[in-house]
Amino acid sequence: MDFWKLMDIVHKKQEIMNPMSDEKLKRLCRLLDLKQGASVLDIACGKGEFLVRLHELYKIQGIGVDKSPYCIKDCLKKKAERAPDSDLTFLEMDAADYQPNSVESFDLASCMGASWIYDGHEGALKALSSMTKPGGLIVAGEPYWRKEPVDEYLAAEEESKDTFGTYMENVETGEDMGLRCIYTLDSTLDDWDQYESLHWWAVNEYIRDNPDDPDNHEIRKQCDRFKEIYLKWGRDTMGWAIYVFRKPESSN
Repeated sequence: MDFWKLMDIVHKKQEIMNPMSDEKLKRLCRLLDLKQGASVLDIACGKGEFLVRLHELYKIQGIGVDKSPYCIKDCLKKKAERAPDSDLTFLEMDAADYQPNSVESFDLASCMGASWIYDGHEGALKALSSMTKPGGLIVAGEPYWRKEPVDEYLAAEEESKDTFGTYMENVETGEDMGLRCIYTLDSTLDDWDQYESLHWWAVNEYIRDNPDDPDNHEIRKQCDRFKEIYLKWGRDTMGWAIYVFRKPESSN
């Protein structure tokens, strides 16, 4: 079945498409303290919640990029409802192909939960840094290992241990390239449970309300697989955090 359809269904009950609580995202948005009219780029913007909240606080000029047609549809609906007069643009495209009009042009560039677009955390930080003004902010949401992942978990997720680092290694990756980590937000087990279990609820409701969808068997199968992996290994092994880095004012 269509991958983006599946992602749309499992996230139906969530505006924030990662395991970060609403209260923590609100705290982050206020802490950023952007200047009015700041320019912001959000790679893999999901349903556009981060950009819309920043508009509500700072009247930003924002660009959101996402490959999912379902997400872009949600972004445009949200803009119409909550930010009709905003300078927010949402692009349906592969974010790896996105190129700004000029380098180092954004006051803030973010990518939360999609570093795979740039072959991992380091590649994402390099790409975001290249699009951020000197002295600007980079916001990266990235998984990390809470403990050594067992081979069975890695096989089930089709990942290798090197795919992610530890909490500290995620900070060091940015600082080793000259960025300065100035803030972190960690998701608790409660945040994770809220995120994951709402997927189960959303799928259950979708199948109940759409009994004739020929994809229902595959939807349930995939949901059950995600559920088992999370409960059996992921809940105790994988963490999630948002890291805020500041780019140096100059290379000197």
